Amino acid sequence: MRPARKTVVPAPRDLTALVGQELGASEAQVVGQEQVNLFADVTGDHQWIHVDVERARSGPFGTTIVHGFLTLALVPRLLADILEVESYSMGVNYGLDRVRFVKPLPPGTPVQGVATLVAAGPLKDADGVQAKASVVVEFAETGEPCCAAEILFRYYT
Repeated sequence: MRPARKTVVPAPRDLTALVGQELGASEAQVVGQEQVNLFADVTGDHQWIHVDVERARSGPFGTTIVHGFLTLALVPRLLADILEVESYSMGVNYGLDRVRFVKPLPPGTPVQGVATLVAAGPLKDADGVQAKASVVVEFAETGEPCCAAEILFRYYT
């Protein structure tokens, strides 16, 4: 497991100096089967590979697996563990670019995020910064990627 490491910047504009740099690694997180079941209820995706523990034992993965979109939903949480901007009025997720679900995630398996700042620049229509980070959700014990995403976010000053 990588040691957790956080980058702290005083203000959104300070992100521009960090483009191309690894921002750090999050603490390990675990998604349990109960969270998977709740996500299935919210999304209506009750496919047996996610929620039927008995059937999944004889399935292609030998266990249930976390929904890809639940894994993706961890990305902002992991990024918040990696990057702290000390002073801003509002932050928003602006969208995603490339997303890949590289390897299935069994419930109960620790993962951590590793982020690199890909881009950052001033907003054209407001006072703030838009940034893009490449976040890889890795299996904490092996460092193998589970999910990779480029997330866009904005900080308003």
